[in-house]
Amino acid sequence: MDTSAVTNLLAQMRVAAAAAGLREPSQTPQTGKLDFANMLKLSLDGVAQAQAKSEAMQKAFVLGDNSVSLSDTMISIQKASINLQTTIQVRNKVVQAYNDIMNMQV
Repeated sequence: MDTSAVTNLLAQMRVAAAAAGLREPSQTPQTGKLDFANMLKLSLDGVAQAQAKSEAMQKAFVLGDNSVSLSDTMISIQKASINLQTTIQVRNKVVQAYNDIMNMQV
């Protein structure tokens, strides 16, 4: 694969991420350096924001707000669910890696 194809694919992924409402790493607060704790906090904040948005849309739809459609509400719920499931899987992998390291013979 040549570099123009990779560049094109990267541009398409950025457009898809922007359409999905995800932030790019360049939009994270600049604190001089990014460490694991900051990245973890940003990720968890993103999950919390997706869940809050989903709950707000659900309440608005139930209360009869005409600006919120059922399809948008369901998509928001699914995005929040996927974010939560991804976070849970990452947590499980980190715990498994920790256990594997602790059980290594020195």
